[in-house]
Amino acid sequence: MGKRRSSRELALRFLYQAEFNPEDLDEQLEEFLDRTGAMDEIKTFTRDLVYNVVRRKAEIDALIQKFSDNWSLDRMTVIDRNILRLGTSELLYCSNIPPKVAINEAVEIAKKYGSADSPDFINGVLDQVFKSSPKKQAQPSV
Repeated sequence: MGKRRSSRELALRFLYQAEFNPEDLDEQLEEFLDRTGAMDEIKTFTRDLVYNVVRRKAEIDALIQKFSDNWSLDRMTVIDRNILRLGTSELLYCSNIPPKVAINEAVEIAKKYGSADSPDFINGVLDQVFKSSPKKQAQPSV
């Protein structure tokens, strides 16, 4: 598994944990990362992913809600909700990650951690987020 995939999976695991204990996220994240024994490069990208989601959670959640046809955030599984948050965050705020990569990574993680329906659901929502994003407007036409 690549370093970035490892970071994404760690970020997902941390965000899952944080749903149940939202206090002191900075301290929790550092303790979580220390327990993983991951390389510094993986820890750094994990931190970036987590903080992008946490800082922009309201905006990210509003977009997910807008494009998740008849699914409120609280009806989604914790895993799907947080994969969508990570994917949306990468689509909107990580200019060095191509949109197709961000969506594909989210779908692959959904295959591993989500239900049988998760990959299609994640793909559909993130595709809509991308189509509405400034990154899509900046893509050259083919």
